[in-house]
Amino acid sequence: MLEIRHLKTLHALREQGSLAAASEHLHLTPSALSHQLKELEQWLSMSLVNRKTKPLQFSAAGLRLLQLADQVLPLVQMTRAELTRLAHGQTGRLLLASECHSCFDWLMPVLNRYRQDFPDVDLDFASGFEPEPHTQLQQGEIDLLVTTDCLPVKGIQYLRLFDYESRLVLAPSHPLAAQEVIHAEEVAAQTLIAYPVEPTRLDIVAGYLTPYGLKPAQLRTTELTPMLIQLVASGRGIAALPDWVVKDYEQKGWVVSRRLIPKNAEAAPLGLRRTLYAAVREVDQELVFMQGFLTLLARMTQGR
Repeated sequence: MLEIRHLKTLHALREQGSLAAASEHLHLTPSALSHQLKELEQWLSMSLVNRKTKPLQFSAAGLRLLQLADQVLPLVQMTRAELTRLAHGQTGRLLLASECHSCFDWLMPVLNRYRQDFPDVDLDFASGFEPEPHTQLQQGEIDLLVTTDCLPVKGIQYLRLFDYESRLVLAPSHPLAAQEVIHAEEVAAQTLIAYPVEPTRLDIVAGYLTPYGLKPAQLRTTELTPMLIQLVASGRGIAALPDWVVKDYEQKGWVVSRRLIPKNAEAAPLGLRRTLYAAVREVDQELVFMQGFLTLLARMTQGR
């Protein structure tokens, strides 16, 4: 039977030029190496090496097996290295999903740095508009979820990232933009432009309207933040977005933003505050590549 050790033997004989040098290179005795070569030649019923020449000369069959060795041995070495990294948690799949659909301006630098640090990890993205992303995480359909909902799901661990303010976004010409104080009933009477997720998962609904017992009069959805801004700017409705997103568009004069005052205003004087978390399965926390991502995520979002 032709084995990997036979290919290694032939490769060493060619590289080292003699039986003695090859045996030393392979950490074998000359007799053991000679026996291994003889065993292969008997199995093939043909000579592979002329042992009397210096340097050693290979027969046509020996040269053909050397071609095979040149193809196979690098693949074996590469695969062994990959398996070692896999065993130590240095490689694997990291499938991300985010309920924060405007997070990519701060998430992209994290991802770019992570690709440099863990080039062997298969980093990919899942749709953030699925109805039950926490269940997807629990069942292994995704590996990490950026979310504002710290739900008590079995086997899921949460890493707190940072707080932000969800602000009401209006066209500069919108009648509500002229008011110092905007009431929940006035907000609920508008067409709400939002991402295509369950309304109960929207910041403005879950954290602002629902506590007042209200819901939007109408709901219009779009997957793209620039399109959402354009719809608001053209007077098609209102929206609620994180403060870091609103700031860029407000500076351009496309929209204006106002503070949403929650029902428990005394407990929330800074408006509608939300917290972002990174959710992962507890069993994956010890993986080196997962620890690397969570550490990088925490470090690069610190101070936001």
